[in-house]
Amino acid sequence: MANKRVYQLKRRAERQVETRRRITAATVALHEEVGPARTTISAIAARAGVERLTVYRHFPEERDLLGACQEHFLRAHPLPEIGAWVAIDDPRRRLRTALTALYTRYRETEAMTAHILRDAPSLPALAELIEGMPRYFSVATDVLSEGWNIGDEQRPLLRALLGHALDFETWRSLARRQGLEDREAVKVMVRLIWCVAEHGPGGDENKPAVD
Repeated sequence: MANKRVYQLKRRAERQVETRRRITAATVALHEEVGPARTTISAIAARAGVERLTVYRHFPEERDLLGACQEHFLRAHPLPEIGAWVAIDDPRRRLRTALTALYTRYRETEAMTAHILRDAPSLPALAELIEGMPRYFSVATDVLSEGWNIGDEQRPLLRALLGHALDFETWRSLARRQGLEDREAVKVMVRLIWCVAEHGPGGDENKPAVD
């Protein structure tokens, strides 16, 4: 009898884990399709094949569900590892490597990223969840700003350009509105930043640019 009881408890726990997984996956799918602000508990329950009460039982608070969704999504689409860029000495190659990884991820996660950025201002729990992202990009900018042959007076401009290059909306403008392939968008941003680093904001039209 004891073994049967243990088995039943184990099966119950497994079913709960599976139900939680289905609810999370359903929510992530809806966030990609319509965004967090337009995702309802009824839609989540219908997509997951459970009752509304079951959703609330597993995720009593909105931040609990959003946190589970973030974890689920980042497992499938991890952020590029900044530490991998540190070992690249040449700043242009380092920047090219970073932008290639980041722009690839932007293309893969475009719908979700756009919806998150759109909805965060109106959803405090979502805004709280992603409040660490500026830190990620700040560290990335620190790493990518090293090694350029520029003076201190040009550092703020370099950091501004790097921040612009790393931004999702920059990729979206180049890739979607201007129709560039990701590799072309990377090349444009690397060339722009290299030209400013080499020649200053005024440029030097007599000095050729080299990829």
